[in-house]
Amino acid sequence: MRKIIILSAATLVLSSCGIYNKYKPVSEVPEGLYGSESVVADTANFGNLSWREVFTDPSLQNLIDSALVRNTDMQTAHLRVKEAEATLLTSKLSYLPSLFLAPEGAASSFDRGKATQTYSLPVTASWELDIFGKVTTAKRRAKAAYEQSKEYEQAVKTQLVASVANTYYTLLMLDSQYEIAVATEAAWKESVNATRAMKKAGMVNEAGLAQTEATYYNICTTVLDLKEQINQAENSLALLLAETPHEIQRSKLGNQQLPENFSVGVPLQMLSNRPDVRSAEFSLAQAFYTTNAARAAFYPSITLSGSAGWTNSAGSMIVNPGKFLASAVASLTQPLFNKGANIAQLKIAKAQQEEARLSFEQTLLNAGVEVNEALVQYQTAREKADYYDKQVASLQTAAKSTSLLMKHGNTTYLEVLTAQQTLLNAQLSQVANRFTEIQGVITLYQALGGGRM
Repeated sequence: MRKIIILSAATLVLSSCGIYNKYKPVSEVPEGLYGSESVVADTANFGNLSWREVFTDPSLQNLIDSALVRNTDMQTAHLRVKEAEATLLTSKLSYLPSLFLAPEGAASSFDRGKATQTYSLPVTASWELDIFGKVTTAKRRAKAAYEQSKEYEQAVKTQLVASVANTYYTLLMLDSQYEIAVATEAAWKESVNATRAMKKAGMVNEAGLAQTEATYYNICTTVLDLKEQINQAENSLALLLAETPHEIQRSKLGNQQLPENFSVGVPLQMLSNRPDVRSAEFSLAQAFYTTNAARAAFYPSITLSGSAGWTNSAGSMIVNPGKFLASAVASLTQPLFNKGANIAQLKIAKAQQEEARLSFEQTLLNAGVEVNEALVQYQTAREKADYYDKQVASLQTAAKSTSLLMKHGNTTYLEVLTAQQTLLNAQLSQVANRFTEIQGVITLYQALGGGRM
């Protein structure tokens, strides 16, 4: 009965000191985390979709598959997981006793007498009792570090998927702009030839011809600029794939189909996806267990050790054959005065835990801003798309009309130049806006923690 009372009292004391407490995940987030632009609260979170469901272009899927295997950052992140896994395994095995085999032999003689030989073949064991939670806390901290490394790997994967998709669609945008510029260049070349003929006929003066030629040369430089940008985009993709520069197999921007109806979910759903948020929380968990370990340092360490084996040395006597010998020792080490080191470590651990909490809160706020901005980017591009379509249609009519009027002498070359130049700029902007719309989808998917299989 007395033992039961003592054990119960010890349990009460230990539970009150908090060294056995487990980290409790955060269950509350700031209100309005996504801002006023997002009021959707469906359970079908866009971030839960696998990247194959979002990016259905076969060429893009092949590129992402290759990047996930070959990218050096991805490989480094995977190695970090392996390192943390090994540390966790070590922490789990800390519950077990340490065993050592320490064979020893000696030969000695006195005053040139007959040599005596002694030997021992002991197995020693040492086991620290986890009464004050030191081993448990170390294991939980290692577990949190392991989970954090996995989330870091997922964060790298999410970033990589988004980077490959972004660069791929940039390439498709440049392809479309290049096609428009090349077609415009060919049309302007015909316009230059026609203007030269009209000058010979006295219908256009030298200034009109010079202006037409200058515009044509400007379009030629635009074509070359786009060609260079295409090469740079291909090189960027090759770099993400850890490959040397080469031509990238791809489709057309006009053939792309991405999700249009999004449900971003409530903030807690986003927490379950975003690897950076999860990583920040595991950092907070590590700091929590570091504080627990600092508290546990004030309590004693109790170690059981012993040895067992055969030896022929029995003090001053030599016995052959050897005899079995066993011993057991229990030791307790209680910190009394450590020059304030334990107190300092506890203060440091508490401060670092508070730093981790603030970092976690900031990560949450950043996540909300990213989701809000991605939604606004996508919604704005969608709204602008209709205006660009109408603008391009109107400018095509204007360019065609001014060209016909000029042939009949009812307008000036300047009006024709202005109409055609404005049309080219509008067409390029229309393509760029389509890319911005796609980029908004990619950014939103990344902001919601997408990128999983």
